[in-house]
Amino acid sequence: MRSAKEQLTGKKILFATIPTDGHFNPLTGLAKYLQLLGCDIRWYTSVSFQEKLDRLEIPLYPFQQAIEFDQTNFIELFPERAGINGVTARMEFDLHYLLADMAPDHFADIVKIHESFPFDMMIADCSFTAMPLVKHKLNIPVVSIGIYPLPEYSTNLGPYSMGLPPAKNEAEMEAYAQLHEEALNKVFKGSVDSFHAILEDYDIHLDRALVLDLLVKEASLYLQIGTPSFEYTRAGMGENIRFVGSLLPYSSNRQKQHWYDERLEQYTKVILVTMGTIEKDTEKLIIPTLEAFQHSDTLVIATTGGNDTAKLRAKYTGKNIIIEDFIPYADVMPYASVYITNGGFGGVLLSISHQLPMVVAGLLEGKNEICSRVGYFKLGVDLQTEKPAPGLIRIAVEEVLANVQYKNNITSLSVEMDSYRSTELCASYLAELLSEVKVNNDGPVYKE
Repeated sequence: MRSAKEQLTGKKILFATIPTDGHFNPLTGLAKYLQLLGCDIRWYTSVSFQEKLDRLEIPLYPFQQAIEFDQTNFIELFPERAGINGVTARMEFDLHYLLADMAPDHFADIVKIHESFPFDMMIADCSFTAMPLVKHKLNIPVVSIGIYPLPEYSTNLGPYSMGLPPAKNEAEMEAYAQLHEEALNKVFKGSVDSFHAILEDYDIHLDRALVLDLLVKEASLYLQIGTPSFEYTRAGMGENIRFVGSLLPYSSNRQKQHWYDERLEQYTKVILVTMGTIEKDTEKLIIPTLEAFQHSDTLVIATTGGNDTAKLRAKYTGKNIIIEDFIPYADVMPYASVYITNGGFGGVLLSISHQLPMVVAGLLEGKNEICSRVGYFKLGVDLQTEKPAPGLIRIAVEEVLANVQYKNNITSLSVEMDSYRSTELCASYLAELLSEVKVNNDGPVYKE
């Protein structure tokens, strides 16, 4: 039997991602690994990722017909989004206008790319809505990378984006069934109708489903970042789904200047607080954390992503406060006792990797699904709010520090995650897929 390297060498693979760091970065480690195996790797995304792709030595196909948006300008392009504060309402807007309605223009660009780069496979983040079009109209297998918790429908789970735990009994399952009906035909009706209308314009007729659930089902192969122990047990799971461990972003071995502060050695309790790259409002989590622990015996390290750094430094001057635009997680997490976050999946995975228990507070953009899993599996405390009060944060941190269960659980999960050789595992699944796929006029089909 040929090895994955032998099967993949020379294969042309197009990566395609929604243009934000959280969708792009998790796929970079796999892309570089496949490139080293001898694959011809190219990438379709916003031109704003040109510099990163140059460093990766991967050619970029920038958006042409598709609207040029990324995490720095989408608020300007879609100003009405800022006024939508409800969790499901914000999710519906994103599903409709930032995802579903983008599919035709992304597909048009990809058709052009295929003319000069006849790729054998497309690998995309799990929100990339042109995947079904590529699969059915170009007859090319599509691999989806699950960059957030699995959004597949299940009878024992609530609709994705509502942050609900698994049903404990028949009554809760009945309640969830009603929620699914409302989600499909009321709450997310606009995005569902829009996406299915687009698919039908291309003569693709699929059973009515929520957008993210449909994208799971339509993937030739769905590689879910994480492990079964960080995912809800569900009533049935698609046969195309595989867990692949952490699948962290690519990091070169070149020597870099490491961040260090001597105060890391002076405190027994160290808190790291961040809010990712998209959230700009420091009043949601960073300021309440600084208020909760300023002038205390706890070292607080806040990374702002460049938002209000100077202003915060001027206000919070205690010797136990460190405020930086950015600090590499690898330089600070080994010293930390608790990680406070709004629930970005990448940061949560790194916290698990460093066996660092969490306090999480995030609802929007599906972060409630990540935070609810942190709480459900007792990897930390889920505050179930977007803007916790300082007192609530302090109580949660004290709970995490006092209860060894959180540390034990996250250590156990970290060991499980480390047992997955993520890039090698993904490559083996891709090689298996390409060896099984054959093409007919209706799209990729697979040998029995």
